[in-house]
Amino acid sequence: MALVKENMHVTLARAWEILEENCSSLSVESCPVQETFGRILAGDVVSRRNVPHYNASAMDGYALCSRMTAGASQSTPLSFAPEDAVWVNTGGDLPPQFDCVAMVEDTSTDRETGIVVLAKSLVAGENVRPLGEDVFCGQVIAREGDTVSPALASLLATAGVSEVDVLAVPKTLYIPTGDEIIPMEEWLSMDLPPSGKVGESNSLLVKGYFTRWGFPLDIAPCLPDDPAVLKEYLSEKTPLYDLVLVGAGSAKGERDHTFTVLGQIGQPLFRWLLMKPGRPASVSKAGECTVINLPGFPMSNAVILWSLVFPALNLLQKGSFDRNRAIPDALGAVGSGTASLLTGCSSSYGKEEWVRLKCVEINGEKRTYPLPSGASALWSLSESDGVALLPLEAAELPKGSTVSLWFLRQVPWERRILFQGSNDPAFERIATFVKQAGGELIARSVGSLGGLAALSRGECHVAACHLLNSETGEYNSSFIRELFKDRDENMVRRLVFYRQQGIMIARGNPKGILSAADLKREDVSIVNRQPGAGTRVLLDYLLRQEGISPGIVRGYENQSATHFDAGNKVLLGFADAALGIKSVADALGLDFIPVTEEPYELVFPRSFKDHTGIRALLRALDDGRWRDMVDRMGGYRWPE
Repeated sequence: MALVKENMHVTLARAWEILEENCSSLSVESCPVQETFGRILAGDVVSRRNVPHYNASAMDGYALCSRMTAGASQSTPLSFAPEDAVWVNTGGDLPPQFDCVAMVEDTSTDRETGIVVLAKSLVAGENVRPLGEDVFCGQVIAREGDTVSPALASLLATAGVSEVDVLAVPKTLYIPTGDEIIPMEEWLSMDLPPSGKVGESNSLLVKGYFTRWGFPLDIAPCLPDDPAVLKEYLSEKTPLYDLVLVGAGSAKGERDHTFTVLGQIGQPLFRWLLMKPGRPASVSKAGECTVINLPGFPMSNAVILWSLVFPALNLLQKGSFDRNRAIPDALGAVGSGTASLLTGCSSSYGKEEWVRLKCVEINGEKRTYPLPSGASALWSLSESDGVALLPLEAAELPKGSTVSLWFLRQVPWERRILFQGSNDPAFERIATFVKQAGGELIARSVGSLGGLAALSRGECHVAACHLLNSETGEYNSSFIRELFKDRDENMVRRLVFYRQQGIMIARGNPKGILSAADLKREDVSIVNRQPGAGTRVLLDYLLRQEGISPGIVRGYENQSATHFDAGNKVLLGFADAALGIKSVADALGLDFIPVTEEPYELVFPRSFKDHTGIRALLRALDDGRWRDMVDRMGGYRWPE
């Protein structure tokens, strides 16, 4: 069936309207009280019994007539024959001839005669839970829309309610598709997965959110990119489910058949959203079943779960959803707030755009910066402190702009510090030890010069550098003096270690590279680091020593942000050489030509010395466990 043109490239607000028009709430069902936990009540519930349903003793002691206890005290105790003082346990039935209970602590008993001596007078009803004290028969004990908690389930049973009417829970099926995906069990058993294949991990993402939301989910076997197979499977399964999610096959490629198949078996409702990521999503009806096509990339998949699937589940169960709460509830957000951007953020005009954010507090101001925004980037999704959905009209948000975000976790504002500066794989591992020491360190690899500049602008707590002054041969000092000028005496410097820098080349050195002089050869290509990185400064120094113009070095403009990124490009054959550190070459199995040993130095303002995170960092630097780890990596030397 054809899709009306107006429902192509719709806004999220319009998509919600379409869902509201086409997703009806399911019928009410009766549920045994033993299975009600987590279910939503479809109507008020009335108690069928008094709770308690008899006059019950509130404690261990003796049942008495209160009028007979008048005048009893420590100085004038009263004695009661066995038939006038009957023992009762806590919760026990109070015999009808008695109206109070004396605590055992206020009595004594003659074991031979059974006479009970009371040293305190009582009033009627004392230490007694009267019939209906908690709940009386006919009382409304739960209301429509309440979610049954453990306490409520227990109360319902105690009040004699054997069954209650609850909202039906939608039955949902997730169908992963794609010739390139490998079932997760098989993927995890592989030592080296084949190129072009990926593990079917989206089912874990979908299942995780459904578990968080309290909805059941069935997962189908992986289906190939075959429209006939998909059509047959959907035709079989859609009558059995209220909601079906089809993973991937949502774009315009030759193997993207899902939307076409859905048009053959049902009615398409809309295709494509004005949203990034998540644009390729679509929704259709197949009989009474709602079918949502989820994009294959993880982040695109996640945002459609938040923005379409969760509202659809609420519509199917409750008949409505709260537009103001839908996304934060879907996210499991722990709160919301604002922060100012540490870096500018570009958005696509005319599309709502999801941004993943990391947060920190610097000098009392809450700051944030975007994490990598690719639709396939799982790491940035798991690392995010919060997310923001930028509006359609947003295009460029300059540094310092205020962003509203939903927090995905509690941010440890007071103990977290932001590191900006030179990338080093050994230093990256210190974060675990900083956390164990009572702080938290988050890091941005922006190069030595970028880190010092950020520190000078008050945009981080600590930086690291290994910047060579090519004229003096001195490391770091001249750059610190220049950037901090009259503030350089207020900067604390901590030499972390010395590390070996050199040329990383493929195992066996197939190009016969022996020194920086070989980088000018036409058959040699390199990968460089970003401007301002200490490694790039060192490369420029080496080239200048050899009289080599950077313009004749093949690949000089190709940049990597980290040593591992540069090393991986050499490993994969995208470049023949890269300047980097020995520990990375060793980790990747590359050959290494030593060039120099350089100091890797931390810098932070003296005003931060009492910051919880800085104190934890300084303790971690002396942690023997971290130092042993660095020693095992190789290529490092500790200061004397």
